[in-house]
Amino acid sequence: MTTTLSTAPRRARGRPAIIVSDVDHRIVTGLATGALDRLPAVAEALLDEMDRARIVPAAKRPADVAGLGSRITYRDHEGRERTVDLVLPAQADIHDGRISILTPVGAALIGLSPGQSFTWQGPAGHDRSLTVTAVSPVS
Repeated sequence: MTTTLSTAPRRARGRPAIIVSDVDHRIVTGLATGALDRLPAVAEALLDEMDRARIVPAAKRPADVAGLGSRITYRDHEGRERTVDLVLPAQADIHDGRISILTPVGAALIGLSPGQSFTWQGPAGHDRSLTVTAVSPVS
């Protein structure tokens, strides 16, 4: 499967516009491409997100935009609030609140800023959503 990536911003199927740093774009695209055989649904979703993202230099990514190394607070479809750190797969530890970019929630969070929401279909076919309420760098 070949995926064509573009740095042109566009809205896709009502999803919010997202911003991704050039460094995160390169890392996430490589991880997603490498995971296509193991995690096809998440990998394809991430590649789609990277395709539609507005790419900015790492130093120009706003501090309140979720990226690798961000601490993100979000509210889920059931109204529960949770704070997580978005990390690479090797750093993930759900018990410590570190979620991998290669999870459905991690893929949904990248590029979002406070007030933005993302909806996807869960494994049982039910819609799931989250709304970002805060983003900051992990200290």
